[in-house]
Amino acid sequence: MAKVGRSWRHAAPWLVSIGLMLYVFTVATDWDRLREATAEAHLWLFLAFATIDRLAFFVVWTLLQAAALRRFALNIPLRSIIAVRGGSELLRAVSNTLSDGAFFLGLTQLAGGRIEPVLAAALIPAICHFLILMVQMTLALPFLPGGAEDNRDVMIASGVMWGIVLGVSAAIRLSATRGLRVPAAARARAWLQQFPLRELRPFLVGFVVLAVFDVLIQGLAARAFQLDIPWIALAARIPLLYLALSIPSLGNFGTREIAFAELFSEFGERHQLIAFAFAVNAVFLVLNVLIGLIFLQRALELMAEVRRAKREGQRAPTSLLHDPTDL
Repeated sequence: MAKVGRSWRHAAPWLVSIGLMLYVFTVATDWDRLREATAEAHLWLFLAFATIDRLAFFVVWTLLQAAALRRFALNIPLRSIIAVRGGSELLRAVSNTLSDGAFFLGLTQLAGGRIEPVLAAALIPAICHFLILMVQMTLALPFLPGGAEDNRDVMIASGVMWGIVLGVSAAIRLSATRGLRVPAAARARAWLQQFPLRELRPFLVGFVVLAVFDVLIQGLAARAFQLDIPWIALAARIPLLYLALSIPSLGNFGTREIAFAELFSEFGERHQLIAFAFAVNAVFLVLNVLIGLIFLQRALELMAEVRRAKREGQRAPTSLLHDPTDL
């Protein structure tokens, strides 16, 4: 029975994703109107903005993850990290979860099987991005038409995120000052002490710049698709879109279309919003495949070097410890 339960837990996200895709592309989508919306768009402008969006996210996230790993864990050559991250993008055409899992597995192999420092360093960019998205929503909320009262989705999401941060912070603080016996809080405090705030500033600044760029490029892409979504609405609701996309799904198809159509329903007709989100997914799918194919061979070569080094009794290949071409 336990085995059956685990199988269902693994299968459930995919079943949900397939169900969402069927709903979006059969019940919720008027294909004639979707084609009309696509035909009315400035497609070349849209393709340019969507391509810049995807490539910028790949470059920034890769560099920040590499910086975290190299600063806080292991001095693995930058080009090796880029190769593994690039090769894993091929799986992002199927699922974000699969791609991230392949990336961290590859890094763990490059690190000689030491998963703890890899996971620790990998969490730094994720936590910094979470904090910036939370602050972004909070700052944008008062400027939305109707304020918090008419934008309860943003208010509730922001409140939940702040509640998580403040709750964890309070538990960590109390475990240090009042002797509160919470093993998880004590472990979290010990882990966080490895990362002084001054060491995190470059990551916070990097994600602030990425957040501003993200609002700008998504707004331009939407306008190329004849969707005039206010910048402040994008700033407030893009974090909600990313929360929705964290649900395991097949290439984000189904999930992105529903989330985008619901979050920005007041700024366009439903078929326009679905057409835009579908077009974004299609562009990202092609780019994920292209990026993956560009880096896949080098990533596989690195994994082969790691396996060869293990057979020869080395912790890691010499090229990963002393790379004269490292940037």
